[in-house]
Amino acid sequence: MAALAVAAIGGAVVYVGAYDIGADAPHSQPVYWMISQFRDRSIAVRSRNIVVPANLMDVKRLQSGAGLYTEMCSGCHLAPGLDKSEISQGLYPRAPELFREPQRPAQQQFWIIKHGVKLTAMPAWGKTHSDELIWDMVAFIRQLPNMSAAQYQAAIASAPEDHDAMMKDMPGMAKKTH
Repeated sequence: MAALAVAAIGGAVVYVGAYDIGADAPHSQPVYWMISQFRDRSIAVRSRNIVVPANLMDVKRLQSGAGLYTEMCSGCHLAPGLDKSEISQGLYPRAPELFREPQRPAQQQFWIIKHGVKLTAMPAWGKTHSDELIWDMVAFIRQLPNMSAAQYQAAIASAPEDHDAMMKDMPGMAKKTH
C-alpha cells in the first residue's frame, strides 16, 4: 500500500510539472547526489571489462587526440589557458573541466566518450568515431592536467590539420569531392 501511495505522489508531481527541469535551476542536493551515484555506478559497471591499448601514450595518438579534443571537446570541457565559453557556462550539469578535475580511469573515459551520458550535453561519439579515434581522445585527455597553457597550444599545433581526413573512413561521413 505504501508503494502505491509513493507511486501516486510521484505521478502527481510529474503530471503537474512540480519539478523545475530548467538548466538554470540546479537540482536539490538529494536529487543531484542520486543522479551522480546512478551515473557513476552505471559507467563503472559498463566500463570494467574494457581493455586499455598498450600504446595509449603513443605520440601519434596524442597528436590525433589533441586535434579531436580541440575541435570537439574544448568548447564544453575547456583546456589550459582557455576562457569559459558561452556553451560551457550554460550547461547543467556543467561539463567537467578535464584539465582541473581528478581523472576517471581510462576505461571509464573511453566508455563515456563512446556512449555519451543521457540528460547531459555529452554526445555518444562512438556513432561517428572509431574506437581508435576515441582512444586518441582518451590519451590526450589523460595528459591535460599536466599541461600549461603554452604546452596545450604546442600540442594542438602538432595535431593533424585536417579533421575531415581523420574522419574519412568513419560511418556516415560523406566523402568530399572538390
